[in-house]
Order: sequence, then structure tokens, then C-alpha cells
Amino acid sequence: MPAILLGVAANAVADEGQWQPHQLPQLKSELKRIGITMPAEKLADLSKHPMSAIVSLGGCSASFVSPDGLVVTNHHCAYGAIQRNSTAEKNYIVDGFLAKTRAEELPGGPNTLVYVTEKVENVTSGVLNGLGAGMSGRERSEAISARVKALIAECESDKAYRCSVPAFHRGLEYYRIKQLMIRDVRLVHAPSDKIGNFGGDIDNYEWPRQTGDYSFLRAYVGPDGRPADPSPNNVPYKSKDFLVVSAEGLKNGDPILLAGYPGRTSRYKLPSEIRFAREVDYPAKVATITADLDVIAAATKGNAAWDVRYASVAKSLNNVLKKTQGLLDGFARKDIAAIKDVQDAEFRAWYGKNGSAGKGNLLADLDAVIASDIALSREEAAYSEATHSDLLKSARTLYRLAQERQKPDAQRDAGYQERDLSFIKARLTRLEQSFVPAVDQARWAAALGRYAKLDAKLRPQGLDALAPNAANLDAYYKGTELADTAKRLAWMNADVDAFRKSNDPFIQLAVRLNEVADALENRRKDIDGNLDRTIPQYMSAVIAWKKSQGKPVYPDANSTLRVTYGTVSPYAPRDGLVKGPFTTVEGILEKETDKDPFLVPATLKKAVLEKRYGVFKDPVLGTVPVNFLSSADTTGGNSGSAVMNKRGELVGLNFDSTYESITKDWYFDTAITRAIHVDIRYMLWVMKEVDGADNLLKEMTIKYPKQ
Repeated sequence: MPAILLGVAANAVADEGQWQPHQLPQLKSELKRIGITMPAEKLADLSKHPMSAIVSLGGCSASFVSPDGLVVTNHHCAYGAIQRNSTAEKNYIVDGFLAKTRAEELPGGPNTLVYVTEKVENVTSGVLNGLGAGMSGRERSEAISARVKALIAECESDKAYRCSVPAFHRGLEYYRIKQLMIRDVRLVHAPSDKIGNFGGDIDNYEWPRQTGDYSFLRAYVGPDGRPADPSPNNVPYKSKDFLVVSAEGLKNGDPILLAGYPGRTSRYKLPSEIRFAREVDYPAKVATITADLDVIAAATKGNAAWDVRYASVAKSLNNVLKKTQGLLDGFARKDIAAIKDVQDAEFRAWYGKNGSAGKGNLLADLDAVIASDIALSREEAAYSEATHSDLLKSARTLYRLAQERQKPDAQRDAGYQERDLSFIKARLTRLEQSFVPAVDQARWAAALGRYAKLDAKLRPQGLDALAPNAANLDAYYKGTELADTAKRLAWMNADVDAFRKSNDPFIQLAVRLNEVADALENRRKDIDGNLDRTIPQYMSAVIAWKKSQGKPVYPDANSTLRVTYGTVSPYAPRDGLVKGPFTTVEGILEKETDKDPFLVPATLKKAVLEKRYGVFKDPVLGTVPVNFLSSADTTGGNSGSAVMNKRGELVGLNFDSTYESITKDWYFDTAITRAIHVDIRYMLWVMKEVDGADNLLKEMTIKYPKQ
């Protein structure tokens, strides 16, 4: 950690911060203040419990809860695996799924992976030292990329591991992260979506909430204990550590720790970037996703099989839509750009007195490159609209792969190296479960219509002449073989010449689009290189400024392992209204209707009416708690994160935030920011009283309350 970061965290504002594990010893006084009894040094050690039990699913978080590779995460994180195994006749989404034996566990599919982080090391000098001051933006971007790829290749000499070198503090630091990648992951248990997605999109980001958002997976490895491709001969992964599950529960004011892999936050972005998001980017995103969802709904209506195929796509889009709309509503409620204006003015005044010596025109350069970044992002969004077809994206990926394979592996662009082939294959194979030609055509036609209405200045040069007419797409879908999985995958081995000679209309379009796509990508590299030159200087100054104020310094989230903390807390979303931190099973029956998403399984309703609460009855609430709120700092990617008590025992799973909290990605407001968690007692109660998952209850180590 740079010297400018040391000594800052001890004065951190309570609960704010997505901390790198190695920073936790600096937070001793804060952790002690809220009542955490686990030593901070232990939380900083990735090789020791509990951090060694925290895993990533590559977009969601999870944790081991048995020595036999049993993983608990959110229902919506396992949704792809649930949907993959579902048909209209055997619908595990609606009915739920439970494997009573290991032999009954179902394949999660090639996109379901478990990553175990084993090592994190600072490699900043290896990435940045000696980069020439006179490099163009593109040269700098490509030089950094080459160094990152070399560091990854060195780390992946053992093919059991997947390594990455993400940037922290917007390029000020780089860390190399080594993860064991387990690629045989099976679905073990998921409740019905009447439990796992109770309230659906209506309740998404809302409070009060009564959602049992949990599922179980199991990681498998070869007989030698090393990661292996899916095989009947594989055995459960012997997880080094696992979390003890505590059914003893929490009460208002209790401390919690939360560990997982938060996706992206933008807390250090400038006012101009906030205004672009608020006034241009997010409104366009809301309009596009809303239109796309309407097309999917209309195209799949009345066809149960198609509805199942697009269930995961629609669920993901709905989640992004509600979050984006929540950001817009949050920006309207509180003028974060104005708050940032004040902070930015204070920073610039401080910088003029304390940090500008020898830095040239840093702030002017910063403003210019951010303006360029914003302008290009609008063209990139336009390109996405014009190419909004899963088959066209597949064709573009395949042609790009053929081009990159002409180069030595080390010189290929990231994403197209030999290490990436299994991921490309998984994405191409995924269409088997989430694609219907007629639906894809309808989505693309609508997107082309939206593209045609864009201001000509926002469209990439040359794209208008290449984009097909929305009315003439039939020939593309009738003339292609890419909808066939085997034929689609066969193109992974084709050379560039084969693509250029192909009569497949999607392949032909992919080839024709190449020049426009290349031009956009090269401009992106140039701007990213200039950002990589300018933003770290800015961040270094911001950190020094924040240090002078005794304020917290933690990096924006970037999908790497982080720890946050807080307390079980109510909140007041508006004047005169206080929302308590717990919901209960009685609330499920209060919300029950005869329509989805408020249908209640008969077995659950009966158990509530008969008050069969057993050891899961909360002594204060007098019933079984379902969800609870905490002041922990979370964002997307934290779904499935372990919520632990003061001793590091599992007491909940993070799955959402309150609607008022959504703008925390940009600005953390301590008073109203709340994360929403599944109370582990509800999960255990449903497993026992509703789903009969006694085999899993026996497999986990559960601490029950003293009677």
C-alpha cells in the first residue's frame, strides 16, 4: 500500500468502505467499536478462516458451508443453472429442486464456475514502471495490456488457476490475483421461485421484503483433487475451510461482517461524469432495456418453452432496469452532482496550494480526456444498438477469434488467448438454453429501429451503410447455420479465409463490420491509455487530500474480494416513516395474492398458520425472521455474499439494497444506505419445514440457539 494510504483508515466514517482484506488491520478500532470480536489480522489472511471460505461465482459471491464443497449463494445467482436444467414439463424454476443424493445433483453448465482466491500481490511497479512519457494513448494502453498479460501468463503456469491483474484507484495500483478455478459445479438445491423470487420485480430493491433468495451448488474436482472438466468420475472438492452456520440469530444494533466480490462503484468520478450518467447515459439505458423487455414479452407470449428459454435473460434485464431507474430517482432526490461540485471545488483549491507543483496541466488534461471518453461511449452505445443480436454477436466473436489466432498467443488481445477459449465456447454454447431465432430477430429489428432514430453525430462513421434494414432480417435467419450449436462451435477452428468466403449472412455481416468495430476499438485504446496516464495522477492527489481530512481511502469496487461491516439497522426513507430492520413469515401471508409474484406454496402457508417455528423462532419477534437490513456497504456482485456475526459465523446472505440506497454506487449516504439480507434462520426453516432438505441440514455445521 502506498504511504499516502497508511494511517487514513483509522478515522473512517462508520460502515462506509469496501475494503481490501489487507487494509483491515488499520480498521481495528472501528471493528472493535461496533462489536466485532474476530481479530482484524485474521480477516486480512486469505489462507485462514473465514476468508478462505469466501468464493466468487464470476459475477456473484458465495461461500463454502461444508468440507465437501457445498456452496451457498443467492437463488438469482444460481438462476442460470436452474433455468438450464428446466423445461416446460420439468420446471425447476417454478417447482424448485432438491438432490437428496450426490448422484441426483445436476450439471450447472459451462458458465457456472467457482473461483477460490488464494493469493493477492501488489504488481504496480511491474505494470507501470518505465512507461515512456512520450507514448500515445494507444501505445500506453497496449504496453500496459502486454505487461498485464505477461504477469497473468506467469501466474497461470499451473493451469488449475485463473489469474487477473485488475487496476485499483482507477489505475494508481495493480494487484495480481490468483484463483483456483473449479469448472465442474452442480446444482444441489433451489427453492421454488415462489420462495426464492417472492415479490419478483415488483419487490426488487424494495423494503419490506420477504424473499428466500438462496440456493446451493457443489464444487467437484478430479480424483486427484485438482480442477477438471465435468465428469462422472469427479469427486466433491474438499474445501480447506467452510463457514459454520449460526441459527442463533441477530437483533437490532448487532454488528455484522460481509465478505464478497462487489462489482463496480464510481465514488471517485467527477461531476461531469455524474451529469453524463444522470442526463444522458442512464435515461437512454432505461429506454433501451424497457423496449427490449417489451419485445421479449411479446415474442415469447403464449409459448411456455420460449418463456423458459428467455427467463434468465429477462430476469437479468429487469434487475439492471430497476437499478438504473433507481439511480435516476436517487439523483433526482439528492443532487449528487452538486455535492460533488462542492467537493471538486474544495479539492481543486487544495490541489492548487498543495499538490500541483511539477504536475503541468493535470486538471485541464483530466477534463479533456473525460470529455473524450464520454463522447466515445455514446458511439459505442449506438454500435451496440445496431448489432443487438445474439447470433451477430456470436459471429463477431468467432471472426475476431480467427483474426487473433493469426498472432502468437502473447500478442493476442485479452479475451482471445488460449486461456479464454473455454469461456468463448461456454458463451457460444449458452445459446442452447437462452435463444430462439424468432425472438432474436424481433429484438434486433426493434434495436435497429431505435438506432435509426439516433442523431447522426452519435453513430459510428461507416456503420449506417452496413447496418441492415429492420424489415429485411428474414434472409439473415433463414440463411444462417449459426443457430445450430455444433455448427456454431465448429467456427471456433476456422481461419480468416474461411470467414471471408462464407455465404452465411451473419458471418458476412461480421466480416463487413470489422473495419468499423476496429476503428471504435482503437479509439477506445487511445482514450483508455490517456485515462491511464491522467486519472492515477488525479487519484494520488485525491487520496492525499482525503488523508489531510482524515477521511476513508478505499478503492472503488472492481469485482475483487472485499470486506465491509456495519450493524443491523432500521432507516427513515422520508419524514415520519421509519422502516424496521426485520421482516417475518407473517409478512409473506400478508402479501399473498392469487397471482405471480405473490403466490405462496401451500406447504409454507400451512407451516406458518400452524406456527411450526421450532428452534428458528426469534425470541423478540416471536416468529421466524425472513429478511433483515444492515448498514453494510454493498453493490452489484455482492449478491450471495456471506453475512457473518461478530465471531465469523454465517447468519445471512446479501441479496439486494433498498431503493433509496441505489445511488451509493456514486455516493455513500450513511443515513439511508441499507443492504438487504436473507436471515439464515428463514433459509434453514424453509429447508426443514417446506422442502425437506434434511440431507443438507445434516451436512452443514449448524449452531442452534440454547433452549
